[in-house]
Amino acid sequence: MTVHLSHGYFLEDDLKEQEIMKPYPPLGILYISAWLKQHGISCSVYDTTFSSKEAFRQYLLDQKPRLLALYTNLMTKLNVLETIRFVRSRPELEDVIIVLGGPEVTHSKANFLKAGADVIAIGEGEETMLDLARCLESGNFHSDTLSLIPGIAFADGTGNVVTTAEREKLKDIDLLSMPDRKAIDLTLYLDAWKNRHGSNAASISTMRGCPYTCKWCSRAVYGLSYRRRSPAKVVEEMKWIRDQYNPDTLWFVDDVFTVSHKWLKEFAELVGSENIRIPFECITRADRMNEDVIQLLKKAGCYRVWIGAESGSQRIIDAMDRRVKVTQVRDMILLAKKYGIQSGTFIMLGYPGETVEDIEETIHHLKASAPDLYTITLAYPIKGTELYEEVQGDFLNDLPWESSTDRQIEFKRNYSKEFYARALTRVNNEVAWSRHQKDLFRNPFRVLKFKGKSELARLLMWWEKRKGQ
Repeated sequence: MTVHLSHGYFLEDDLKEQEIMKPYPPLGILYISAWLKQHGISCSVYDTTFSSKEAFRQYLLDQKPRLLALYTNLMTKLNVLETIRFVRSRPELEDVIIVLGGPEVTHSKANFLKAGADVIAIGEGEETMLDLARCLESGNFHSDTLSLIPGIAFADGTGNVVTTAEREKLKDIDLLSMPDRKAIDLTLYLDAWKNRHGSNAASISTMRGCPYTCKWCSRAVYGLSYRRRSPAKVVEEMKWIRDQYNPDTLWFVDDVFTVSHKWLKEFAELVGSENIRIPFECITRADRMNEDVIQLLKKAGCYRVWIGAESGSQRIIDAMDRRVKVTQVRDMILLAKKYGIQSGTFIMLGYPGETVEDIEETIHHLKASAPDLYTITLAYPIKGTELYEEVQGDFLNDLPWESSTDRQIEFKRNYSKEFYARALTRVNNEVAWSRHQKDLFRNPFRVLKFKGKSELARLLMWWEKRKGQ
């Protein structure tokens, strides 16, 4: 019996990612693959990223998997539902058991089961998938035995949704094997990066969970927790990645890489003593940084650090329950740059209660800190988060669950959707104007164009605001 794992993300359908071209492999299902194989379960991974829907469907028809497990997040939800419909429509696949896991399924169990899934895996997937595989292997895959497996939901014989006891999280994640990267063709990712950017990156995880309480962030899989692999295990994996793939850089996918200064110090020392210094980038929080931390990052090989801000307005940051000061974010961005580490930050517009003044404070923050990179998103509520609960009564559209995602939810904000489209233009061009003023005499048309677009956007913001009054 072979367990088949997949995820339903297709690069060919993602026009935005085709522009960025920085795809990363599905580490989550590669961890599950490694865990199953470690415990004697035959397992295969079909990586859809560089494939097509047609090829994936043919694979399913050819393999006729007994158990098909699909990782499901906000981006892949609609493709996963499409895959379920395909499987359920083909007589030759009628015996396929479909298991769904990932952040999207936890708070929509009944909907996914109604759509054709057999089992929902809630939370971490390794031990749950092992229990399900053993259950199927023993020939006892029915309600009585499923009800004994913690961390799942399924429909019983009468159609009622049964949710079993919560599964205890794996305390010592050093017990996990390295992700089963050999189950996929990782060179496809490395080559995609190299061809577009001239250098590539391999992703690696050191921790699970996040101990912080930002209202917009989903904790559907790992909960409010913090568990970390030992520095020795991480360095061992770095060595293996270097020996197998020799990537130009590493990307640590952790939410808060510098959360533990003790861990970071030991990690930096091991990187040096083991001579495994590979340039890397990571994400962290300003309140878990200081000059010593930045020096440790530099010592360990960090060339870029992303420091969460979300807004330049302290009022909005407090509304998000970010528990950080905007001045800290600004200071740490500048300090990282002082030590030769590139800085990046994240900005979110359209949070409930945000005003024009808050947006102007965000522009000031980006100008003053001048991060090397920043991204901007428009806030949207993810089911299960505090933000979702706060704005649920203010939804402006009622989209069918089976054909929409949370990203499409519109809710009542201070201003209209058109206003925020203008605001995005205003922020980007005003910051670009600030960055390129030094080039004014060398390339005046290009530089003044930024300022012109910024001021036009400001005028249009005023107009949209006036229309909405």
